[in-house]
Parts: sequence; structure tokens; C-alpha cells
Amino acid sequence: MNTQEIKTLNTEHILNTYGDRRLALVRGEGARVWDAEGREYLDFFAGIAVCNLGHCHPKVTEAICTQAKKLVHVSNLYYIEPQVKLAEKLSRHCFADKWFFCNGGAEANEAAIKLARRYWTMIGANKPEIVVAEHSFHGRTLGALSATGQPKYHYGFDPLVPGFHYVPYDDLKALDAAITPQVGLVILEPIQGEGGVRVPSPGYLPGVRRLCSDKNVLLAFDEVQTGLGRTGTLFAYAHENVIPDIITLAKGLGNGVPIGAMGCTEKLSEGFSPGAHACTFGGNPLSAAAALATFEVLTEPGLVEKSAEMGAYFIRQLVDLSLEHKSILEVRGRGLMIGIEFDREVAPLVAAMHDAGILCGIAGPRVLRFLPPLIIDSTAVDCVIAALEASLEALQW
Repeated sequence: MNTQEIKTLNTEHILNTYGDRRLALVRGEGARVWDAEGREYLDFFAGIAVCNLGHCHPKVTEAICTQAKKLVHVSNLYYIEPQVKLAEKLSRHCFADKWFFCNGGAEANEAAIKLARRYWTMIGANKPEIVVAEHSFHGRTLGALSATGQPKYHYGFDPLVPGFHYVPYDDLKALDAAITPQVGLVILEPIQGEGGVRVPSPGYLPGVRRLCSDKNVLLAFDEVQTGLGRTGTLFAYAHENVIPDIITLAKGLGNGVPIGAMGCTEKLSEGFSPGAHACTFGGNPLSAAAALATFEVLTEPGLVEKSAEMGAYFIRQLVDLSLEHKSILEVRGRGLMIGIEFDREVAPLVAAMHDAGILCGIAGPRVLRFLPPLIIDSTAVDCVIAALEASLEALQW
């Protein structure tokens, strides 16, 4: 099928929740994808930070094919070998002792919310309220949406789940004032993604940890986008060695196969007893096998370190470009999670980059966002910089 044929069927049969997507991508390999007409693109968005190893990574593909020939699905009423192996691997590289598997980031955050509330209930404490940050994004299920500090995502879905309080990100005084005796959980992104690639000031996350510890409040880090090597460390909490009580993962965990995870300490695991929470497809043999292979590649020596190196190189090039274009207000990010804030809306620039064969995205109306696979090299970065410079010149920005 060509792009127009695919688009026609989409219009006839798919709910219009994404608008006009322009491209129909049908094949991928490494950092490149091809559309239905065979045109090649350099993918610097990676499925919104999902394909951290690039498209169709051979080890992940082999794991999927091998597992698909053995057993695709059984429910969590039975022990699942790839799932327990994945959990053991994650715990070896992360603070979390216990894991719950689901289908994606919103479900992982739902699990974190439910675990925290039930934990306090189980020990006889009245601490159901939750503090979250303005401009945050935690997913689109009703609970995760209620935790999302962006009113534009709330519109039309009232009433939201009660008990959530929103405070400015990177503001310890505001957080301190918001933590009442009824607050049992603080949920933060170590770097805000959808909210504009906002990197907190040095000392903010350690300060949040101290506040939560002093006030007997649980701390959850939503690492759905920042985790799995995206920011130059395996988990973003490692940049300042701030250990939360709960972590949520998804996106890059399965390199494209849907899977999410919520990890917690041994102490908190008491909150989920049999029957308290469940997920039919969570951590099934196929998704767990894909995630296990993905995680094994991610933890091979050098890959995450390379992402940090390439991210620093990319940011330097973008800063140099900003000196020549007054429309660029700020370049920010860490590792290969990068945002460029402009003095105008960037949708025309995203379209121009697509026309130049580069896939990128946005993080708010005025922030151009790059989330490339961790496998990119300096040649790919240079190609993107050249396309961005040409696009800015063509748009006269």
C-alpha cells in the first residue's frame, strides 16, 4: 500500500486522536526508517524514546522470534521464566527489590499510585494524598492523567481522581509547603520530558529526597522516558545518586515491544498482597523476552557511556547553532534527551525537518525535541545539525 491508501483507511476506521501524521513508516533498521514510498529518514525521535537500541536490533529480534516459537502468552496465574529473569536483571542494576510488570508507562504509574496508597492503608496511616509537579506528564489513564500537571490534557475528562496537588517543578519551598500530614507520595520526573525537557537545578532532587525522608513521604521517580540509558546513565536518578522508593519504567524497556514496570523496595512490597493489583498481559513471555534481550544489550560495556558522549557532542553543536539564530532561546537536556526552546511555535520546523529526511518531535508548542537511538554516531548528529541549519535558513528563523 502507498501512503495515501494507508491514510484513507486510517481516516475511515481509526479514531482521530493523532491528527494528520503525514508519513506512513513501514520499515526500520538501526537509526533509519523508510516510508511506504521507500523514502529514507534518519530517526531522531525513536518512537518517543522507545527504540533506544534502534529499529530491529538483531539480538532483540532474535529473542522475539525464538520466544514466539515457544510460548507467546500465559497469564500471571503461572510463573513465567523470562519475567523472573528480567526482574532479577533489573534488580541487579537498580535499587528496586521487587517488580510489577504491565503494558506501558501510564499503567506503571497507576501501579505506583495504587501501591503507595495501599501501603499506607495496610500499616494504618491516613496518607492518601499525592504531590506532583506542574508541567509533568505521567500518562493518559485517569489516575496517571490526574497526576499529570498540564491542564490541556485534563480538558473534558473531569472529574479527575481526587487527592492530587500540583506544585512548581524545581521549587523546594513550594514542595515543602505542599507536604501536609495527609501526603503519602511525591511523584516526579528526574527530567521533565513532555513538559519541555526541563532539567532541574543541581541539588533539587537531593533536596526532594531529604524532604520526603524527613516528612515520612514516599518518593517515586517516573523514569518512563529518562530511564534505560536515555540521559547518559542507566537510570537518571544516578546523576545525583538520589534513590527513590519507587521507580516506573516503560518506553525503552522493550525496544518497541509494549512493556512497563514498577519497581519498589522490599518494605513497600507489603502494599501489594495477592489480588490487590493485576495485569493480564504484563510481563508475558514475549514482552519479557524482548525486554530481557534489550536490557542485556543496554548493560553491555560502553553503550550508555556512548550515549552520554554523543549527547554532549550534540548539545555543543546545537549551542553553537543557537549563536547564529536568535529564534533559539535555549538548548537544554542531558544525554540524548534534548530540547531546543524557540521564540515561536515549532510545528513548521518539525515539518521542514521531515521534508529534509529527519524525524524529530515537540515537547510543548515552542520546544523542538530530539530523542535519537543511543546507537547514533557523530556522522548522524552532523547530518541532523546540517538539516536543522538549512531548515532554519529556509524558514528565515
